[in-house]
Amino acid sequence: MAFTFTRLSISDVVLVEPQLFSDDRGLFHESYKPSIFTENGINTKFIQDNISHSVRGVIRGLHFQKNPKAQAKLVTAVKGEIFDVAVDIRKNSLTYGKWVSEILSEDNHNLLYVPEGFAHGFCVLSKEAAVHYKVSNEYSPEDEGGIIWNDPSLNINWPLTDVVISNNDKQLPLLENLKNYFE
Repeated sequence: MAFTFTRLSISDVVLVEPQLFSDDRGLFHESYKPSIFTENGINTKFIQDNISHSVRGVIRGLHFQKNPKAQAKLVTAVKGEIFDVAVDIRKNSLTYGKWVSEILSEDNHNLLYVPEGFAHGFCVLSKEAAVHYKVSNEYSPEDEGGIIWNDPSLNINWPLTDVVISNNDKQLPLLENLKNYFE
């Protein structure tokens, strides 16, 4: 089985395209294989899996976990379609405050690798979506952090205007007000 690994304009974020095998029975593909990921520069050990279910227009994020519980993520849409976003929040990075996005869907089966030091979020484009993500550290409520989804300094081109945001996500700070959690 093979994957194609494409480093995006922020090279630490990687689009992973699995090789698909389909016939009259349906479709099969591997979604994660540590040896192949390691060979392609993703040495992350994933220890927790999460699944979210959301309806069209929901934006979840932009979330991250602070050190020492920082999380890398491997995200895919197992149902529906999402606009997936990673924002570099490493203050000493050349790409600090920049973002990249990809469309992940049940049709393309692509995955997005988001390393530690990035805020992550997505917007549901289809009627509903189920998103599966592997993370490199257990969830820790006291280490949870985020940036407000519509921070004008980021200028993320969210593809929908009629969106649903949780009350917690509406209270997240601007990037400029974040402490430097990632050296």
